[in-house]
Amino acid sequence: MHTLSIPTDLVEKVTARAGRPHPFDVIVPSRTALVIIDMQNYFMKPGFQGEVPMARAIVPNVNRLAAAVRGLGGHVVWVKNATNDTRESWAVFHDWLQTADRRDRCYATMDTAHEGHALWPELDARPEDAQIVKRRFSAFIQGSSDIESYLRGRGIDTLLIGGTATNVCCESSARDAMMLNFKVIMVPDVLAAYSDEDQNATLRTFYSIFGDVQTADEAIESLKRGLDKAAA
Repeated sequence: MHTLSIPTDLVEKVTARAGRPHPFDVIVPSRTALVIIDMQNYFMKPGFQGEVPMARAIVPNVNRLAAAVRGLGGHVVWVKNATNDTRESWAVFHDWLQTADRRDRCYATMDTAHEGHALWPELDARPEDAQIVKRRFSAFIQGSSDIESYLRGRGIDTLLIGGTATNVCCESSARDAMMLNFKVIMVPDVLAAYSDEDQNATLRTFYSIFGDVQTADEAIESLKRGLDKAAA
């Protein structure tokens, strides 16, 4: 897994601003969803164009945190990217920011009918979990998916973000969710990027202003505190 690096001076700045190093250190499980983004064959299977090798290494932690969230009364959501119906509506990305060969492989292998769209088989996705398709980097931007209305309908106001790539779809989704007034926590040991540098740059920026960063163990403890508070 990636080596987490959050500078001491950044922790001090967050503590001065929020009054504590973890702004969301008490999380009510029933109002919380673990949102795992893009852990699909396209990003995980060797040889696929979008492969993020580190994503395979975080699978045990993803499964462990998902089990903990369910066990404490929270919800798990698996978000999967798809290229269907994006050829015209997202033409700038496809036609200008990729070569024609890469664009065509992306279209073909992230189509919902293709193996690349499916969840990585080692993930412990359960029948009670949700699976939501998005069509942009961010799941929360207008026109990408119905995740906001889905979460609001379940009374969820707090999100734990995991998946891949940390600095692309995970960061985009986390920032947009915060702007839609969700409490958002990025969980470094259930996130994967192409390098430690990419991972830590995103986590530092997010932690500095947008939300919280907690390890899986820290998030579980925050959930337990929230469960105790709700029971009091």
